[in-house]
Amino acid sequence: MPDDRQSEKERKRRESLTLFIRSEAKAAGFDLCRITQPDGIPEARDRLDAYLDAGYHGTMDWMADTRERRGDPHALWGEVRSIVVFGMNYGPDEDPRDVLEKSDKAAISVYARHRDYHDVIKGRLKDIATRFAARSGEDVKVFVDTAPVMEKPLAAAAGLGWQGKHTNLVSRTYGSWLFLGSMFTTAELEPDAPEIDHCGSCRACLDSCPTAAFPAPYQLDARRCISYLTIEHKGSIDPELRPLIGNRIYGCDDCLAACPWNKFAREASEAKLKAREDLREPSIAFLLSLDDAAFRSFFSGSPIKRIGRDRFIRNVLIAAGNSGDAGLGAECRELAKDSSPIVRAMAVWALSRLMETGEFATFAAQRKNESDESVLDEWRLAGVS
Repeated sequence: MPDDRQSEKERKRRESLTLFIRSEAKAAGFDLCRITQPDGIPEARDRLDAYLDAGYHGTMDWMADTRERRGDPHALWGEVRSIVVFGMNYGPDEDPRDVLEKSDKAAISVYARHRDYHDVIKGRLKDIATRFAARSGEDVKVFVDTAPVMEKPLAAAAGLGWQGKHTNLVSRTYGSWLFLGSMFTTAELEPDAPEIDHCGSCRACLDSCPTAAFPAPYQLDARRCISYLTIEHKGSIDPELRPLIGNRIYGCDDCLAACPWNKFAREASEAKLKAREDLREPSIAFLLSLDDAAFRSFFSGSPIKRIGRDRFIRNVLIAAGNSGDAGLGAECRELAKDSSPIVRAMAVWALSRLMETGEFATFAAQRKNESDESVLDEWRLAGVS
């Protein structure tokens, strides 16, 4: 029958293209590659609406602005027929929480100790997409955390893992340590089965959060999340949360590192994903010394560079204030004269915790006129009118 021959031809084409994309993914260094369909996350839109309506996104207004496209892959690209989700392991070779016990050192999230994963993954995806388009004659689009794509629900639908109670993807083979990227295509590919939830009664990730950012399992209030506060949030950080941040200056790995499934994870083997040694446990004193030029140079190629020197130093000053090390007072006093209000404000807060009462009062009496309201707020918080 002609229809049967056509159907068989289409089936073989789907199988061939599916095998091709998996082979290309492996050759490019991806550890996982699975496929889902654009209608594979029907519950995502309602969950996104509930998240936004609760205000859990904080100041990330772009999430609300792209609500329509984010909640439905068809709204992002009407012609998409298949979505390929790629996973790359970045598992650390040590427990990233060990540095939290070293008050003179700064804790940087594991993912940010490498070259910016956006650049690494997107470059590889573009190469794969180019070859796939040439082979298939179909249209493709690639995304790596830079477009309104709900990558974690798509990854779960494709079978890479499941969204754990900490809302991050958990894999049975790589734990909580996976970078994700996706390729949308007009090609018909063979979809994979979704992964089921294997969290059970475990709540290790929830109990590990220093700021109690999980109002319930599978819910994250970004407004209390250290990763959000130190990376996405541009303004002053809630004074009540600052002591809980400890020495975490960029991101937080506590909930990821607490996941028991990490015992099955393997250390990242790709050379391009090996952590920079100087970002494992940098000293707080050194980081406080960075001016804008030094900051840009030191963090060249790092995702940390994207938040800018002033916001970064804000974070480091919070770590300094939490360190209990009066020896950092000299650096903090110098930063109290910085041109950036957010830096001056956090320098005041840090000094109020590092100096003896009398010493701080003397320092306050010697300060020059301050007109920025955010800095004045910190002086008032420290008991100085």
